[in-house]
Amino acid sequence: MKTCFQLLGLLAAAAVGSAATFDPLSHVNLFIGTVNGGNTFPGATIPHGMVKVGMDTDGDNFAGYDARPEFNVTGFSQLHQSGTGGAVPLSNFKLFPVPECPAFEQCLTTIASRKTLRNLLPDGTPDDFASPGYFSTNLSTGVRVELAATRRTGLHRYTFPSTSTVPRILLDITNDGQISAISPELNINPKTGRMTASANFATSFGPGRYDAFACVDFKGEGYTFSGPSEWGPYKINYPDKNGVDLSQHYYRNHTDIKTNDPGWGSEHGGLLSFPQDNAGTTSILARVGISFISTAQACRNAEEEIPDWDFARVVEDSEDQWRDILDRVQVDMENVDPDTVTLLYSSLYRTHIVPGDYSGENPGWKSSEPYYDAFYCNWDTYRTLFPLMSLHDPENFALIVRGMIDIQRHEGWLPEAREAGKPQFIQGGSNGDPILAEFFVKFSDHAAKLGVSATDLYNALLADAENQPPNWNLQGRQSDVWKEKGYIPSDTTYPGGANTKQVSRALEYAFDDFAISQVAKILGKTSDAKKYVSRAQNYFNSWNPNITVPDGSGFTGFMQPKFANGTWNFTDPRHCSVNDPLKATCFLNAIRRDGFYESSPIVYSQYVPQDTAHLITLQGGNAQFIDRLNWIFDQNYFDSTDEPSQQIPFMYHYANAPGLSTQRSRQIISTWFNTSLIGLPGNDGAMGSYAFFYLAGMYPLPATKQFLLSSPYFPQISFYNPLFKKTTTIKSINFTGNPVNGTGGNVFVKSVKVNGKPYKSNCYLEWDVFTTGSTVELELTDDINVNCGTGKNALPPSISTGGYN
Repeated sequence: MKTCFQLLGLLAAAAVGSAATFDPLSHVNLFIGTVNGGNTFPGATIPHGMVKVGMDTDGDNFAGYDARPEFNVTGFSQLHQSGTGGAVPLSNFKLFPVPECPAFEQCLTTIASRKTLRNLLPDGTPDDFASPGYFSTNLSTGVRVELAATRRTGLHRYTFPSTSTVPRILLDITNDGQISAISPELNINPKTGRMTASANFATSFGPGRYDAFACVDFKGEGYTFSGPSEWGPYKINYPDKNGVDLSQHYYRNHTDIKTNDPGWGSEHGGLLSFPQDNAGTTSILARVGISFISTAQACRNAEEEIPDWDFARVVEDSEDQWRDILDRVQVDMENVDPDTVTLLYSSLYRTHIVPGDYSGENPGWKSSEPYYDAFYCNWDTYRTLFPLMSLHDPENFALIVRGMIDIQRHEGWLPEAREAGKPQFIQGGSNGDPILAEFFVKFSDHAAKLGVSATDLYNALLADAENQPPNWNLQGRQSDVWKEKGYIPSDTTYPGGANTKQVSRALEYAFDDFAISQVAKILGKTSDAKKYVSRAQNYFNSWNPNITVPDGSGFTGFMQPKFANGTWNFTDPRHCSVNDPLKATCFLNAIRRDGFYESSPIVYSQYVPQDTAHLITLQGGNAQFIDRLNWIFDQNYFDSTDEPSQQIPFMYHYANAPGLSTQRSRQIISTWFNTSLIGLPGNDGAMGSYAFFYLAGMYPLPATKQFLLSSPYFPQISFYNPLFKKTTTIKSINFTGNPVNGTGGNVFVKSVKVNGKPYKSNCYLEWDVFTTGSTVELELTDDINVNCGTGKNALPPSISTGGYN
């Protein structure tokens, strides 16, 4: 018997062999990154679905599922997220099959008691399978579990063995992954078996709490029953037969001083027994509607989205939605390793899991606008995820932008990180700004058609730029001092939030202002455009030209913290890197004063995407800039898990050495990304879009019309944009395959033609190449010493060279 991973490989190989039968779903491996901190979600969902129904285990994956066989299954919950850090998010309302108990009252219902291993295949891997829109597993108890989903409803199928004389299913209300639930409520209809439930839960990356509601119905598949044969709520391991709610004796009216338990506990739910199918195995469908508004709305969601209880139809509909998205990218797979194809489409798939479409489920206010949630986090995603949506999915991008503007309209600032209607901690700047700017720069001529008001979009950007929020840890910026000084002082405490990450926030604010300047320019707001492009150059206020690295490398000049009086503070440039003598991490911390977030001053000193040309001047010219980039890689300062690092491999372009960019980016893919369970170097976040662009031979500059250009891993890659109804194809002439270790090969771009004519640059493509539906031909060579070309516009643009005027 083949494992699920082997089966996926066979499907991919078959598809590679026949372009006529190409199905992108056969190239998606949902298990990539489910181990080793990738925290990816391999369950059932639709593109941007609110419900993400999947397996929970007692392993380490924040998205619930751990592929290692030693970890037990604890339930099958309805929401989840994918690729997050923080704490376990949204593993709410677990269902669990109980095939045998001596009696209803003796069923063991706690997580610790019900833990169950999965069946193992001959190679020792768990008997799990997943594809877009579908998940299944075979438990060691003999129960087979299958999962599917619509936007707000999960559909489970539990097939019990013939030995299960009284099949039972429980609903766990309070174990949400963090054991944070309070105020649980449950009602059981003994005639139909419908269970409605709710509780209040903690968010995973912020101080907020949210209410969630579930409505669970049951139906026999292949046989009928009128209702459950037994029913009742449970507390810990004590089911209360014939009970219909969580009665008062389940609560205490005071807090237990010894345990600080407010009285609800973490083990509450409901248990139902069902008649056995006399024909043999018993299959029971469970339909779970979810809402953030009420149990009544949860029931309506389920009834509207899955009225027919047709499991196969739900899976097919989900597959059709995924196929529509993934089919917009087509590749020629000749002379390409099948794993490379799988890595590309699996990365593309994961970019459409979050944010989720929570329209109709906003507990904060009523609005006719779309509502999107689960932003994890804009600091991660603005760099590559939304530029990828620009290429192939502008309609969904527009809905997300409309939802973000509506949040700003009601809360005052654009969302940065968000979960279940609650703001989460900000990591960088106000990074909703470059997302809105990315949309408008690319689609300003089509914004009205897509339902996006240019006026509202611009006002939302100005609110972020100019209005300081009560708590900049959760929304907006520390804008007052930014406007006053052009940097964030490291020595002064300001009301409104923790004075941390001063340098990294300042660099993000500068890029945010650059993004706003590009929107202002399109709208003809000349004075605003000059104002914000000037503020975009405030990065220079954090550049200390006199700092050297204590390791004797000889490089001078790094981003540094600064005091309010204008004198310099000091942070070791190695801080927060693998070479940091103090081994600091720079993770989120309200009292840290080092000035940097999740990366070293060395990395942040390369992070000026809006004006890399000036950065090169500050660092001593092209040769020194290249030497510094090489040193960053050679001494392991580059961190593939860290978002500000993502552009660094492509920065050789700005020094007229694009061959080095091509080789570095390919070495990163070879070293850090693959199709295994540990195929991601860290939290997925936006790593799907990051890896996708590297494989596609591009890197985007968000909020601009430029894509830095390298060579794709394919003889040909095409992007279909449904808004323009145009397909742009990039062809690699002389393609001979991809070097296994990313080094050398016939992969360097010697020249570029667009629609048969020589292009102005070998280093980037303009957006109009994609709006008009073009054919781009890349002449490849094995000479790494290629350049960007000879014309005045050959180098990628920067502010200081007039590139964005």
